[in-house]
Amino acid sequence: MDTDPYAVIRSILFRLDPETAHRLTLTMLPWVHRSGLLTSFLPRKIECPRVVMGLRFPNPVGLAAGLDKDGECFEAFEAMGFGFVELGTVTPRPQPGNPAPRMFRLPGAEALINRMGFNNQGVDALVERLRRRSSQKSPGIVGVNLGKNRDTPLERAVEDYLIGLRRVYPYADYVAINLSSPNTPHLRLLQNDSTLPRLLSTLKEEQQHLTDEYGRRVPIALKIAPDLSPDEVEKIAHTLLAQEIDGVIATNTTIDRTAVAHLPHGTEEGGLSGTPLGDSSTAVIKRLSAVLGGRIPILGSGGILTPEDALAKTRAGASLVQVYTGLIYRGPALVAAIASALCAEAP
Repeated sequence: MDTDPYAVIRSILFRLDPETAHRLTLTMLPWVHRSGLLTSFLPRKIECPRVVMGLRFPNPVGLAAGLDKDGECFEAFEAMGFGFVELGTVTPRPQPGNPAPRMFRLPGAEALINRMGFNNQGVDALVERLRRRSSQKSPGIVGVNLGKNRDTPLERAVEDYLIGLRRVYPYADYVAINLSSPNTPHLRLLQNDSTLPRLLSTLKEEQQHLTDEYGRRVPIALKIAPDLSPDEVEKIAHTLLAQEIDGVIATNTTIDRTAVAHLPHGTEEGGLSGTPLGDSSTAVIKRLSAVLGGRIPILGSGGILTPEDALAKTRAGASLVQVYTGLIYRGPALVAAIASALCAEAP
């Protein structure tokens, strides 16, 4: 008999449309957290501090961006045992995202496909929630993942990232720049070596201005795609070094359908996450690590559904890991299991 309480919850949620289940979860989580029920069913939070990007992370396991876009539940996710939570992707102006249906489960592959399209309430709504967190002096690490609005021309994308950076800077512990979602038209072109150096240079210049203004330095990490060629990954790595970027998140979701095309919903448009993404994201981490040589930390994300998956990321060169789809399929107990495994193999 399965004694995992989450197995029952998952069986109920998986009877619902994926986006409905997502919305219901975000609605219920704050109440469950406040009631004390959340932590009563979970192992104690694993404390295994890691200093990365100049920040002290309570443990090396984070929640990836996309699950809590608008910062409605980050206290509950911290209570689940995450060492850090990445909110967003958030854009300067609110936007509804792409038409539904736009999220699909592929249980046969423990995977998801989404084409949400940066649906969010806008950066001001998130900032208001982060301001309340700041007044309460929460000890957790919270990052904010920034994107551009769909209708902002690509040549003006940096303006949207600057707006986001300025708005969240007083409240975020770090900022992630999302140039790699497949669900905003042409966004991934910003990773090209003809565009990326200028964009990052502009953001780094603004980071310095904001550091001087607020008296605190907020690290900037770049989130990249898994569908880059080895040569493209190396060029990005050299650009990160040249621009002195603080971190890199590898990787976002994939557009490759090789592993799932035979499954129901396997050919839906959007970004594929979960088990099929694991090997390609780890390959990108290895390639980045070979060039970066520890000079810029890597946050490993993509296809982490077991502690062994997480260990593959850290052995490839990641300093921290992030989960999303693994949480959907395996439940909150996965967080402590991964943290325990990573802490047992601490460098």
